[in-house]
Amino acid sequence: MTQESSPETAGQRAVATSAARRPPKRQTRGRIPWSLRLAVVVIYPTASLLFKLRYRHPERVPATGPVLLVANHVSVMDPLSCARLVWDAGRVPHFLAKQSVFKGLAGTILRHAGQIPVARDSTDAAGSLATARADLQAGNLVVIYPEGSVTRDPDWWPMQARTGVARLALTTDAAVVPVAQWGPQRVHDYHAKKLRLRPRQPADYLVGHPVDLDVLRAQVRAGRALSPDLLRETTDLIMGRVRDQLAELRGEPAPAGFSPRPRRSLPGDLPGNAA
Repeated sequence: MTQESSPETAGQRAVATSAARRPPKRQTRGRIPWSLRLAVVVIYPTASLLFKLRYRHPERVPATGPVLLVANHVSVMDPLSCARLVWDAGRVPHFLAKQSVFKGLAGTILRHAGQIPVARDSTDAAGSLATARADLQAGNLVVIYPEGSVTRDPDWWPMQARTGVARLALTTDAAVVPVAQWGPQRVHDYHAKKLRLRPRQPADYLVGHPVDLDVLRAQVRAGRALSPDLLRETTDLIMGRVRDQLAELRGEPAPAGFSPRPRRSLPGDLPGNAA
């Protein structure tokens, strides 16, 4: 794999140093509540059966401290494999997830395990972002799919993202880690509405260096407003990194922009939705 030609940022050097002396995973994951242990018992073997997971640079997930992990969304099944990536990297994933999955006993377990419900298209969405911000400030790892649902792009490239990711990125000190995922759509094809339960389908993950937002964060701390233009600029910067990493995984050139969002919401999306 070729080295990146651009100079390393301070954040990239910090990740490299952290990887060289990474503490044990049982230490970086911290206290594991019963609900999370139950989730691991269910999700870990399921992901192992469904996917042949292949990681590139999982060491770029910081071992400690707040992390906003930003991923593209290709399947309703990809939260399973993405959760495995985070767990295997020694962290506990806290997903921003669609509120509709937080029902009954499953909802109780998800909440207790630190997952964050998102009520889209309502004033409650702001409360979800506030919860995610507090989670980051507590030093946790939050997974966000800024597209808000499985991409509707016919070729599975990321579609235009919602700007909640930029609000979190600019108002916290979390490491913003872009992650590209490719392959879970072979198990569940959202576009064709087909479930193909063939075991050990390849699922590839490329973890990027943290996005350098120091200048923009300094401007916000100095009083710059979180205007729609700034939020869109920051969102597209982050998702552009995800898109370019996806192109590397696929071995194909990335499109110049992002596919437009659908005009109406469609049913069937599972965890990973952004405000």
